[in-house]
Amino acid sequence: MRPLVERALLEDFLRERYHEADIDISSSGVEPYTVAELRDLLGFDLAQLAGVSLRDSQSAGGDKLRALIAARYGLGDAGRVLVGNGSTEAQLLCLAALLGPGDEVVVVEPAYHSLLAPVRARGCRVRRWRLRPQDGFSPDLDELRHLVTGATKAVIVNFPHNPTGVTLTAEELAELVAIVERHGCYLLWDGAFEDLVFDAPALAAPMHYERALCFGTMSKALGLPGLRVGWGIAAPEIVHSAVGVRDYTTLALSPLVEWVAQRALEGADRLIGPRMLTAAANRSLVHDWLAARPGEVSFPVGGAGVVVFPQLAHVPDTMALCERLMREYRVLLVPGEAFGVPGRVRLGFGGTTADLAAGLDALSHLLDTMAEEAA
Repeated sequence: MRPLVERALLEDFLRERYHEADIDISSSGVEPYTVAELRDLLGFDLAQLAGVSLRDSQSAGGDKLRALIAARYGLGDAGRVLVGNGSTEAQLLCLAALLGPGDEVVVVEPAYHSLLAPVRARGCRVRRWRLRPQDGFSPDLDELRHLVTGATKAVIVNFPHNPTGVTLTAEELAELVAIVERHGCYLLWDGAFEDLVFDAPALAAPMHYERALCFGTMSKALGLPGLRVGWGIAAPEIVHSAVGVRDYTTLALSPLVEWVAQRALEGADRLIGPRMLTAAANRSLVHDWLAARPGEVSFPVGGAGVVVFPQLAHVPDTMALCERLMREYRVLLVPGEAFGVPGRVRLGFGGTTADLAAGLDALSHLLDTMAEEAA
């Protein structure tokens, strides 16, 4: 039987290992919060949940939650907001509403699976905007300029980028929008890492472009991946069409989830701040570890995200490396094969410093062991 959509290699790799690992140095978000931590940081009383009705929520998300998301982006119109069970659902619904068989779409590569596989499943003609390892995965806007034509229906990008952490300057973002606008294409902007910025300028989602669809999530900088809340911001008619697709899938969010999400967005800075302090310290630890293995490890220096995407020069099979790291040390690391880039690994530093240090020690030991075995 032919599947509706191709398998998500990243999720296939993580599916069981994510729950079996003792240490996770793979994740692209910060350390998840507990409910108790949310209660203490945000100052709410869980007894307030007693009044939440477990009826269905509204199809595009509850009014209060949509208004909070709109305000986060400086918008006065909550009708442009679609709240999803994660930004992945918001993207899938908007892609299904917007694209059809034969439409030409330019997609950044490497790509998170939710940006590419659904487009192929819709029967679109895909053109790849490749971020090349030999260029440090730096975005080549001249190449994009040649890829986008009058036949292009949409351009799909993710900046700051997963899995490399590279990003754009404000000037490059303006040029990217100008390229898309010149041909009247839709621009699908995945800004999952927008609040995870270190030595790069923060990028404002390009909502000034009328054909932009901008996506965000509570899974990365807010430390709430298990809440499964993300959003898309688009023209009201696209939101309306996306809701029509949703009538055949999840219908709506849980009102319990929306209640927590509202309070998290109201106190977002109180959640992001502590996790970013830890991530900044962890980032230095990772860079020191990488620098201590010259000739073995090379990596693009991204200014955003809580991941690096190093190449392991003496490891021909990074899938096997990650499987062995999990089997022998119970440490989770993502192979580059999950993004179509063998020979690299996605190493996340958004978790606790203790786990990161232990995970790097295990990885060092395994790399040394493998070098001895190969000698």
